Formats: sequence, structure tokens, C-alpha cells
Amino acid sequence: MRRAALAVAGLLVFLNVPLASPAAAATQQVMMQGYAFSPAALTVRVGDTVTWMQHDEAPHDVVTTSAPVAFRSPQLSAGQSWSYTFRQAGTYQYYCSVHPDMRASVTVLPAPTTAPPSTTSRPLPSRTAAGAVPVATTLPGSTPPAATSVAAVTPAAPATEAIPAAAEPPPAVQQATAATPATLDPMLLVAGLVTGIAVLCLLLLSSRRA
Repeated sequence: MRRAALAVAGLLVFLNVPLASPAAAATQQVMMQGYAFSPAALTVRVGDTVTWMQHDEAPHDVVTTSAPVAFRSPQLSAGQSWSYTFRQAGTYQYYCSVHPDMRASVTVLPAPTTAPPSTTSRPLPSRTAAGAVPVATTLPGSTPPAATSVAAVTPAAPATEAIPAAAEPPPAVQQATAATPATLDPMLLVAGLVTGIAVLCLLLLSSRRA
């Protein structure tokens, strides 16, 4: 099992894949030097650690005067240090009990929270039969309007006008039409008359010559 873990770690290093590691809390330092705390005002977050470094010849300590959680360090000689991890947000006022003029404060902010990504999917607007996409105008906190049916949005198809069929004449009209003789064209009568006169003239001329 150990060999398999080493093999996986070696493969990740070979592929230049960084191994996941938990985020380490920050560490801040406050110097106890020249009979003063430096910095006199410090801002950290919950989970951070503050280390007080003692550089004076006289002993110093860290004692809270007003804080959500009281703490007190031992007296520190030159070259010594003391650390405290803040677990609760708030403002911590402290001083040195050996030298009461040495005063400072630490402001602890809440730890940053990462909000999970929203998994609520926004419904896509429905397309109508005409291809238009309705735009939602519902304001936050208002009641959404009732959904419009597709039938109400779809334009009505133009009504097809029925072409009436040619009315057939009644049988009595058809028989009367069949019995009525066709009338002659006057031009045909004139042409026949002219032709008859011409033929008659030719006959007369031929009889005289004989």
C-alpha cells in the first residue's frame, strides 16, 4: 500500500500536478520593543495566530483588558516569544501588566466563507409557433404572470375561401337551349347572296355567247 502511494506521488510530481493541501492560517507578529507594542493595532481573522516577540531587557507580558475571550501570557524575557490563536471574532484590548502604559489591540474578523455555487437552473423561455422568444419581465418578489398558451400566441391561419363550383343550368334550360336552332351569321348570308348573283351573271353571259 505504501509503495502504491509513493508511486502515485511520484507520478504527480513527474506530471507537475500540485498536490492539494489545506489552506494554512496566517501568522502575524507583534514586537515588544522600546516599551511599546508594534504594531499597536492589528487586524487578523478567526484561526490566525499572533506571536509576540520580546526584544527589551525588562520583562513584558500580554494581558487582555477587554476581549471576547480573556488570555494572559507569562512574563517574557529578552529573546522569548509567546503565541495565541484567535478562535472568536471581536476586538481584543490588551496591555503589559508590568508596564501599564504599553497598550495595544487586535481586531479579529470572521473567517471568510465561500458560498457554494448556485444549482438553481434558470428555465429557458419557450418559443412560440411564430419563432418569437418572449422576454420575462417579472421583478423579484412579484408574482409571475400566468403562462400564455401557445394557441393564444400563435396567429390564426387565414381561412381558405371556398370557390363556388360553376352552377349547372337546370335540365329544362338545357333542353330549351338544345331545341333552339342556331342563328345564322348575317355576313354568311351576304356572302352567299353575292356568290349566287355572280353565278347567275356568268350563266347569262355564257348563254348570250352561245
